[in-house]
This record gives sequence, C-alpha cells and structure tokens, in this order.
Amino acid sequence: MEVGLPSYTGQMIRIKPATGEIYHVYNRGVEKRDVFMDDRDRNRFVFNLFWFNDDSPIFNNNRLMEVGLPSIDERNRLIEILAFALMPNHYHLMLKQSVDGGITEFMRKVGTGYTNYFNTKYQRVGPLFQGKFKAALIKEERHFVCLPYYIHLNPLDLLDKRWRTQYISDTKQAQRFLDSYKWSSHLDYAGLTNFPEVVSKELLSEFFLNPAQYKKDIFNWISEANLSEIAEFSLEPTNEL
Repeated sequence: MEVGLPSYTGQMIRIKPATGEIYHVYNRGVEKRDVFMDDRDRNRFVFNLFWFNDDSPIFNNNRLMEVGLPSIDERNRLIEILAFALMPNHYHLMLKQSVDGGITEFMRKVGTGYTNYFNTKYQRVGPLFQGKFKAALIKEERHFVCLPYYIHLNPLDLLDKRWRTQYISDTKQAQRFLDSYKWSSHLDYAGLTNFPEVVSKELLSEFFLNPAQYKKDIFNWISEANLSEIAEFSLEPTNEL
C-alpha cells in the first residue's frame, strides 16, 4: 500500500516509505472526532505502539494487557519510534523504518487494532481514523532536529492554542504542563522513565546529549524561539482541536 507523503512545502507525492529513512507520521479521527476518550484509551494506544512493532502476526483483542508493558528479548521490529505524542483527536509519530514495508505494516496493525478496541468499547461501527495515515519524509537536518520538539510541544494546544503563532507569556507554566503530560515521549528524553519500551532514544540522544541538555533546549524553544518557525513541521491544519 502506498501512502501520501507531503513535503513540508505542501507538495504531495506517492511513494513507499524507504527502509532507513525517517518520517513524521500523523492521523486524526474521522470528522475530527476524539479518538482518545480517557486514560485507558491512551494507555491502550501506547501499548499497541509497543505490541505491534514486530513482524509476527499478533491477534489483538480486548483482553491484551493495557498496563505494564511486557519485556520481549527477541523481536523483529518493523520500525523505531523516535518520538510520539497523543492528542484528543489525533496523534504524531516520528518513525524510522527498519525493514521494507515496515511503516505501512506497523500503521495497519496499530490502526486496525485500536479501531477494533475502540469500536467494541464504545459500541460503534465503521472507520475511526480519517483515511490513510499521512507521512512526511524528513529530508533535511533542521527538520530532523526540530521535529521532536514540535511533537513534544503539541500538547500545549491543551493549555493555550496560541503557542504556535505567538510567544508564550508564562513559560514556566508551559514547562510544568509538559512535564505533567504523560502521553508523549517528552518525559523519556527529559530523564523520567515513562514508556522506555516504546521509544528508541539512541538516535536522537546523539543530538540531545543528555536529559539536562534536552530540558534546556525545549525550555529555550518555549521561552525564546518564535514558535511559528516550526509550524511547517505540522501535517495537520492549525486549531485542530
């Protein structure tokens, strides 16, 4: 299955994700509906990010463990999850493809598994997400360096949507909010164990150097940078919520 890969300038091309390349992957709920209603849903989706990252067929049912991710020593991973964030009606993933077809297969398993769970829990039928996932190839080093910050800053929409186009007035409040938001990989890079089995930190840690440097850098983003500069890394319309 081919997936649309828009560049950050908006050009749409049709290619298959390439092994070894890094992509910004995004999808939202159909008709912009919320796809995460409570922490149990969010925990289930994060669990699926771990559970389905394997080339073996895995039957997903509603009795799968939803807390306490298992430790599996030998896995043939489809992708590496470098960063992620969950929002009420969409998600962002930064993925590196490990095997041919890995991203497409991984996203198929995650989307189907979570939709089955959600539809069963809430007694609904039909698609949950808005068509095929969107993905953008990370071509330039500045995209690679800035994208994790964009993904980790996304939850600020829940605090103040103006963060994308204006300077943040209360930077300490913004920092406290991010440090309290469990449903992203921010805490793992900030040195707090959150979802260590899900996130592959090695590649990005070469740029962040250590948790202290990462926390300093992301604080600089929200206190000094013009955040409109990273709006180009978004695959979704602004004011999504």
